[in-house]
Amino acid sequence: MTLAAFWFIVLAVLWTGFLLLEGFDFGVGMLHGVVGRDEGGRDVAVRSIGPVWDGNEVWLITAVAATFAAFPAWYATMLSGFYPLILVVLVALILRGVSFEFRAHAPGERSRRFWDGALTWGSLVVPLGLGIVLGGLLGGVPIDPRQEFVGGLGDLFRPYAVAAGVTVTLICLLHGAAFLALRTTGDLRLRALRVGRILGPIVALVVLAFVAWTRVVSGPGVLLSVVELGAVLAAVAAAALVRSGRDGAAFAATSATMAAVVVSIFTELYPRVMVSSLGAANDLTVTGSAASPYALRVMTVVLVVLLPVVLGYQGWTYHVFRKRLSGAPGDGDGDEPGPPPRTAAAGPDSGAGRRIEPAPASSSPRAMTRLAWLLLAWVVARLIARFMAALTPAAPGAVGAGAERHGQRSTGSGGRRRCS
Repeated sequence: MTLAAFWFIVLAVLWTGFLLLEGFDFGVGMLHGVVGRDEGGRDVAVRSIGPVWDGNEVWLITAVAATFAAFPAWYATMLSGFYPLILVVLVALILRGVSFEFRAHAPGERSRRFWDGALTWGSLVVPLGLGIVLGGLLGGVPIDPRQEFVGGLGDLFRPYAVAAGVTVTLICLLHGAAFLALRTTGDLRLRALRVGRILGPIVALVVLAFVAWTRVVSGPGVLLSVVELGAVLAAVAAAALVRSGRDGAAFAATSATMAAVVVSIFTELYPRVMVSSLGAANDLTVTGSAASPYALRVMTVVLVVLLPVVLGYQGWTYHVFRKRLSGAPGDGDGDEPGPPPRTAAAGPDSGAGRRIEPAPASSSPRAMTRLAWLLLAWVVARLIARFMAALTPAAPGAVGAGAERHGQRSTGSGGRRRCS
């Protein structure tokens, strides 16, 4: 594996990590006004992501900085081409960030409603815009032979790119509903589950349609790859787990869905980093847009040193703020001592327990869920094996065939290839 291919994998992981971790933040931001119907409920919803949302954005900063350092040509073409869209995303990120603080200090109801709206719309625009950017990388934008973007604003909103943005946004909504059900209790949790049950089948169908479209756009056909099949299985499992009220497993399934969808885009993109709609000869490739080997080696050392630190402090943050939050006035966290729980006859709103609704009597949903997770594990194992095989250097006899497929033929007298 070359250093350029390694850093392409690193960037895929960074973008996936950002949308995976920040995805439930966006979902909660979009749903906080729906799930939290009163002021107290909205405050609890925002508090559920308050300790972690800014730390999750570190992944976006790292992904953009790593793209600039590892693939400067890719960074220049992508940022210049998608500049209007990225500018809107940055404004939405700023409004969303300040809304967390300003809504808590709003002097009146009108001001608080304004900042609640900023949080909702900012949380909607960011995943939609970033999804369009990722879809544009694979769907194609006008790039000339000098690796410059030569299109207009309308070229950024091609059907496949818009479908990618909508798919990512819907997954964020389901991801946020599962996170709220995992982090809250009482009526707030029940409303989050209700929203998740509505979104689950929709997200599963949208993911299936999107990965099939991704397969068609990339060229091989409609037969799904291993990672795309994993995305569909994870989406179906997420819909089933949300319906059964299994908070932790549902959140894990929505996380797997988001990761598989983003990875499928990067998997189909390799060995390119950006597709040109003006012809395959103008595509930006991993090797053609990478930085010097020395720069990549230095970045690898920095990655090995700093990545465990980032993972460590983020994991510790999630561990410290792992307790459930209660939507009832005057209640503390769900894991803290409180009033004695009511009996089961008191209704589904009793107490702040881990499971508000009783589990179904039949064990078939649990068996189906286990089967789905086994299939997903098999898909992930196959994906890793196939991806590593694709990165293995080809045998000398296969180099000529690969060169012929890309039109890179060398000629010589007597029909023999001429070696330089």
